[in-house]
Amino acid sequence: MNRSPLRYPGGKSSITPLIKLILSKKDNRTTTYIEPFAGGAGVAINLLLDGVVDNIVINDYDKAIYSFWRALKEQTDDLISLIEDTPVNIEEWYKQKAIYSTSNRKYSLELGFATFFLNRTNRSGILNAGPIGGYSQSDFYKIDARYNKPMLVERIQSIATKKKSIFIYNKEVRSFLTQILPKFQENAFIYFDPPYFVNGKRLYKNFFVENDHVDIARSIEQNVTCDWVMTYDDETRIRSIYSNYVMRNYVLNYSAANKGKGTELIIFKSSKLVPNELEIRNDLPRLAISNF
Repeated sequence: MNRSPLRYPGGKSSITPLIKLILSKKDNRTTTYIEPFAGGAGVAINLLLDGVVDNIVINDYDKAIYSFWRALKEQTDDLISLIEDTPVNIEEWYKQKAIYSTSNRKYSLELGFATFFLNRTNRSGILNAGPIGGYSQSDFYKIDARYNKPMLVERIQSIATKKKSIFIYNKEVRSFLTQILPKFQENAFIYFDPPYFVNGKRLYKNFFVENDHVDIARSIEQNVTCDWVMTYDDETRIRSIYSNYVMRNYVLNYSAANKGKGTELIIFKSSKLVPNELEIRNDLPRLAISNF
């Protein structure tokens, strides 16, 4: 179940049961859950609201995404008022697109809301995509198809009840690992979900080139002592970069509304975190994990 207010390309909220299972295998209870590439932060929100962890740390280098999460935490009522009072039509889409595009990239409630508005009204939630229904709004699905105001307000209110347990940062990931992580690393668990190796440029504002992927692996090795897992698109170069770690393919069976299967790579810091076949069969009926 996705309880994040954001739709996110490649969002992984549906692997929450896997992360819960991994956390249950750890010797010590995880009190802090960390996402250095937060995006929609679907897993983090699920774990916090379900009481699996006490605190979550979400970091995103995209100032727009950061602005949304910060607005949710610090200006909850103002954000909700904007959601309730702003019309959802193509004229408003152009206004919010202009705010998003011309922002000086400093934090503001306006940037946070514009980001949210475009995320909910754009195709696949991609901020640089066009609106659902097209610019002429002649398609079957219109711009408000993914903009259920009562549901979205309820999600935001629910998350805001835990605002004291949410820590939000806007750091490049290598800076995050060296400057911020040491404050939280005790009894922590990290889920890395970097930009895709192949399609990152199409999906994300802050995409990686090959050297970035290599540098992140090096930074993790040098700075991260707590347990972690990582998901990636299954590419030969990624397998090479992380060849010293335990890797598995995982196949996520999508819902009936989203037919098909998606195969990706999951990388574990250590073998003790890898679920066994019985655990997968009993606890993860929609997730198939196999050796590569």
